[in-house]
Amino acid sequence: MKGSLFSSEHMVQPATEAGMTVENAKCIKYAVNGEMLARQGAMIVYRGNLQFERKGQGVGGMLKRAVTGEGLPLMAVRGQGETWFAHEAQNCFIVDVEPGDEFTVNGRNVLCFDASLSYRIATVKGAGIAGGGLFNSVFTGQGRLGLVCEGNPLVIPVSPQFPVYVDTDAVVGWTAGLQTSLHRSQSIGSMLRGGSGEAVQLMLQGEGYVVVRPSEATPQKAQQH
Repeated sequence: MKGSLFSSEHMVQPATEAGMTVENAKCIKYAVNGEMLARQGAMIVYRGNLQFERKGQGVGGMLKRAVTGEGLPLMAVRGQGETWFAHEAQNCFIVDVEPGDEFTVNGRNVLCFDASLSYRIATVKGAGIAGGGLFNSVFTGQGRLGLVCEGNPLVIPVSPQFPVYVDTDAVVGWTAGLQTSLHRSQSIGSMLRGGSGEAVQLMLQGEGYVVVRPSEATPQKAQQH
């Protein structure tokens, strides 16, 4: 076969080493040699001797469900082979987590990650139920974390002199060393929401980086994720 579809731009190549790589802007490839974890339903194709196991629904299973958002449990991928992950053609990125690092990420942006990473579920201080249930996943240890984002994310430095205020529907994640709280502003709410209500932003203070996606989650999107 010939044609632009079969050019080197689209043709996948065999993996040279185990682990995670960006196949293209919309897809992550994982060369599995043992075990890794991914959000259920994110696998689009695989080859080799691989088994996919949905995590249980016990107490531990509920925690694992929370890491990828409501209704999106994790799955373990075991064996040897190659598998590709994607979600709604969103852009894909990789974060390298080193010992001593801590990366907090919104569950809807988690695509896949190394089994060597540890994670826990945390809530934004001061959010409560009224804050929309701001559950986030905190990753530590050493390994790679694959993320998805609607559009190209903005990575914004945060310093003690310049705190950053992020729409709670647009935040993707942030690095260690940042303190969070909810900030309410009636004047901004009147401007952004047409006076229909009070705007709530996530305020980040300290030294680090915050990752923001260039779109907000609509109620329909939030339910899907």
